[in-house]
Amino acid sequence: MIRWRWGTVVDTRREWHGSLELDVTVEARRPGDPASVRALAYPALVGAPRAGDRVLLNLNALALGLGTGGYALVVAVPDRLPDDVDVPGHVVKARYTPLQAIVLAADEEASPLRGALAGAVDLGGMPVVVADLHSALPAVLAGALAQRPGLRVAYVMTDGGALPAWFSRTLDGLRPLLAGTVTTGQSFGGDLESTNVHSGLLAARHGLRADLAIVTQGPGNLGTGTSWGFSGVAAGEAVNAVHALGGRPVAAPRISDADPRPRHNGVSHHSLTAFGRVALAPADLVMPSDLSPALAGPVRAALSALCPPHTLVEVPSADLAGPLGELPVKLSTMGRDLSADTAYFLSAAAAGRHAATLAV
Repeated sequence: MIRWRWGTVVDTRREWHGSLELDVTVEARRPGDPASVRALAYPALVGAPRAGDRVLLNLNALALGLGTGGYALVVAVPDRLPDDVDVPGHVVKARYTPLQAIVLAADEEASPLRGALAGAVDLGGMPVVVADLHSALPAVLAGALAQRPGLRVAYVMTDGGALPAWFSRTLDGLRPLLAGTVTTGQSFGGDLESTNVHSGLLAARHGLRADLAIVTQGPGNLGTGTSWGFSGVAAGEAVNAVHALGGRPVAAPRISDADPRPRHNGVSHHSLTAFGRVALAPADLVMPSDLSPALAGPVRAALSALCPPHTLVEVPSADLAGPLGELPVKLSTMGRDLSADTAYFLSAAAAGRHAATLAV
């Protein structure tokens, strides 16, 4: 199940919040093994490798040719173990794996937020934008802040993609614009930790004092090319969670006319499954009011079929291209940037704009 290799660090490359990129030579075990790899280490888990360190690597992502996760991952620096770090919490993430990590949940007894969260039972009408891909996060945020620049926006990360929030360079670049990040379920590395999406939403509202929250999975989603075999289907469950907690769910369906796969053209079949089959609670389904006629018709028809229980909301989006272009991070979805998949990013930004109008 794991492609283990020994390697030696040659040099360090980029570094961002929680992550360190390395050049590593590899001790080959079979024909075809790479002589060197680009590797990623999470210093909070394994320490900070230095040039000359021998490291234990997991090469699975490289063997599979994964685009988002195309790194060898550093599992350990066995000759220079990091110091123990005593954490006051008792919540375990990545449970019962060799790298299970202990974190302090925002609402457990030792947390400084325990008082604020122990009695928290609802979101007080807070709007929450739910999208099925991590790439929607910066666009939703841009739309919300373009509408209301002073909003406190929190990111609630589910565990459908990357488990460490540190993996996301997008999230690292957005940190100055966010009130904070809450990692939920098995994901970890946020400003606050929670055990599930429900407690994560409450932590965003009452711990980070958010006016608005965005829920997506981390980068590197999992899909099998089938209707139900997609980690982003959990977006529908997030809609239900927002509704159960007295929030205002805003669904950001994946809309595109650039994806070459027919099942993702117009409204992605994954969004139709998540919001049409899984989400049992009503949400505002947002689409741009100024899509091209060729795209607007099929999108409107597909989303209208989900109403009721949902409500279709059309929002102008063309003027949001400017705020999208001014973001401190590169926009990319399935390898396509803003110019290559404008409808996708404007649709996500429109959902953010609409949610901002609902914030109290």
